[in-house]
Amino acid sequence: MKEAEVIFQPSGRRFNLSVGESLYSAAKAVDVEALCGGRGLCGKCRIIIREGANFLSSISASEENFLSKEEFNEGYRLACQAVIASAGKIIVEVPFESQVGKQKLAVSGIEPKIRLNPYIKEYFLEVSPPTLKDYKPDFERIVDGLKIKYGLNIESITHFALRKLPIILRDSEFKVNLVVRNEKEIIDVKQFKEKEVYGFAVDIGTTKVAGYLIDLINNKVVATVSMMNPQIPYGEDVISRISYALRKPLNLKVLHKTIVNGINQLIKEACDKTNVDPNSIYELVIVGNTAMHHLFFNINPKFLALSPYVPALKKSLYVKSKELSVKINPEAEVYSLPLIAGFVGADAVADILATEIYKLKEKALLIDIGTNTEIILSNSENLICCSTASGPAFEGAHIKHGMRAATGAIEKVWINPEDLNPIYKTVDNEKPKGICGSGIIDAIAEMLKAKIIDFNGRIKTEIKHPRIRRRNSTIEYVIAWREEAAIDKDITITQKDIFEIQLAKAAIYTGISILMKKFNVKPEDLSKVFIAGAFGLYLNPENAKTIGMIPDIPLDKIIFAGNTAGSGARMALISKDVREKADKLVNEINYIELAAEPSFEHEFTSALCFPHKNIELFPTIRRILTKGK
Repeated sequence: MKEAEVIFQPSGRRFNLSVGESLYSAAKAVDVEALCGGRGLCGKCRIIIREGANFLSSISASEENFLSKEEFNEGYRLACQAVIASAGKIIVEVPFESQVGKQKLAVSGIEPKIRLNPYIKEYFLEVSPPTLKDYKPDFERIVDGLKIKYGLNIESITHFALRKLPIILRDSEFKVNLVVRNEKEIIDVKQFKEKEVYGFAVDIGTTKVAGYLIDLINNKVVATVSMMNPQIPYGEDVISRISYALRKPLNLKVLHKTIVNGINQLIKEACDKTNVDPNSIYELVIVGNTAMHHLFFNINPKFLALSPYVPALKKSLYVKSKELSVKINPEAEVYSLPLIAGFVGADAVADILATEIYKLKEKALLIDIGTNTEIILSNSENLICCSTASGPAFEGAHIKHGMRAATGAIEKVWINPEDLNPIYKTVDNEKPKGICGSGIIDAIAEMLKAKIIDFNGRIKTEIKHPRIRRRNSTIEYVIAWREEAAIDKDITITQKDIFEIQLAKAAIYTGISILMKKFNVKPEDLSKVFIAGAFGLYLNPENAKTIGMIPDIPLDKIIFAGNTAGSGARMALISKDVREKADKLVNEINYIELAAEPSFEHEFTSALCFPHKNIELFPTIRRILTKGK
């Protein structure tokens, strides 16, 4: 029977649907809302067809009833009415309003205590009113007052603030609060009772976006918000997104507007939660890898994807918020931490600032695991770094029953080596709908320890067990039977799934290995290994070692740092000193382009084995795997 491959974003779930099946039959598994049970009566199961609309049935009367002409033009359909008409690839975006399940997005991370010294500050000033003998203009009057009281040398005032100054100064009896940028420019004038000054920090990940609303007077995070990166429907990783941007002249603008609109949505959500006026947000700080940075700032990313992989700039950047259509105070600026190199961006700089790895007197490793994984190694004197395309497999993409860490995702797995049966835990303890990255790593590590797979990752079909089977030329191991699952099928780990994880984990270990050899560092020399990124918080470190994703080091040396990119963004928002440190650091870090390394291919192919072709590199794992032999 002819089937269509259907990919749902942002969950990353993949399904094969037969001709005649509606998209709703799969959409139920990705938490698409449908109050009427998929009968075309409620109009809630709105989806957007991003690719493959020609493989679907024509628009139904029910859709004409619920959807506008503008929505049809944007690719909207009702999942219950869109039926597979012929075989092909279909990419479906589930918009925010149609999503029921909430993803497990980690937004916190370690953060050192630093002195509050923001780029944006508020100063209370009382000045004497003008007289016939003292007819100094308003601006000069407050400039002199700020100089006398605070030692500031004000150079300018924005047109926006200048227009407000005469009226507010007199309405408040010459007692005002002045919002000043970098101790040089007045950007707002407020009644002396108005004391709200906020900033917003954003970590733009390839997959996830986290935002933090911060009170710049009291150094307090008043709201934390997050979402899946709304660019995902245009590409799951940085290379596919860059490819999309270059396909048509308008595509770069589409990606730019998509992420800006997403950030505006986060700003609105944070302000709604706290009753903060968005006009009281005077600065936005963003971090992200180099591709996310370029797409946000509407900079052509073409040359990031072409050797020698050069970004448009490296230094930190300030851009007026209104130039980017960011909905905060019109005089606000958007600031980005500096970049390091082609694919090592401001997020890696933020990681370094938050972990303070540059201060350590011992050798240490920092790994920010994501779709694009950044690796930084310190030998106590210098920093060296690289980026590796670990891909979206850890987010559940390219995995048969993979999904992101949302309700119902299998996140932990144990396998009894005696009877080869699994025990699992799901997010929110709901019936399983699929398996997320941490669960996939657990499952493969447990399959290795239970000898269900060999060192090459091959599922041993010679084992006679109902969970080990061949289906339609696919060899797989059953984690959850259909009867216990929330979807109408068994949840399995296939041979192809294992290979996808091999590629991802080999990419990470290869980067680590090459950097360690550059500095002549051995695993036992490492005093600390920081595992950063939201994914790291749910990772079982023993199982990550078992499959050879990270070096064989004692567990007490591993520090789960959380979202340090977000932490570094917050630090840059509240401290000019941090920004100055970042500008200095990026010129001291040595970047290694892995693709140019002669040993890359050998390192990568060796790392494809579980845990590694050279098992002696993993002595503790070797003892576990050979126990009983």
